[in-house]
Amino acid sequence: QVQLVESGGGLVQAGGSLRLSCAASGIIFSLAAMGWYRQAPGKERELVAGISPSGSTNYADSVKGRFTISRDNSKNTLYLQMNSLKPEDTAMYYCAAGYSARVYTYWGRGTQVTVSS
Repeated sequence: QVQLVESGGGLVQAGGSLRLSCAASGIIFSLAAMGWYRQAPGKERELVAGISPSGSTNYADSVKGRFTISRDNSKNTLYLQMNSLKPEDTAMYYCAAGYSARVYTYWGRGTQVTVSS
């Protein structure tokens, strides 16, 4: 059974930082493409950042230079370091995994990030 469990969300002031974590089980983590998505109320879910099994990364234009995705294959854990947070970053953040590039099959339940102005 695949489980992706996000943590690290919370309430932060604009300009602050948060680090999200996603603990994965039931998948061959080192072979999986991993990603972070977010969805704000009334908006569609969007890809924030992705990382391949080899460590190649991609980011949404809106977070480039502020967010960093990384993975620790020894801990089966995905991270998202978020700096210089803005109120428009407020959303539910989801961890996703899959065995094909940018095709995500498995999803976590999400962690809420709220950025106050």
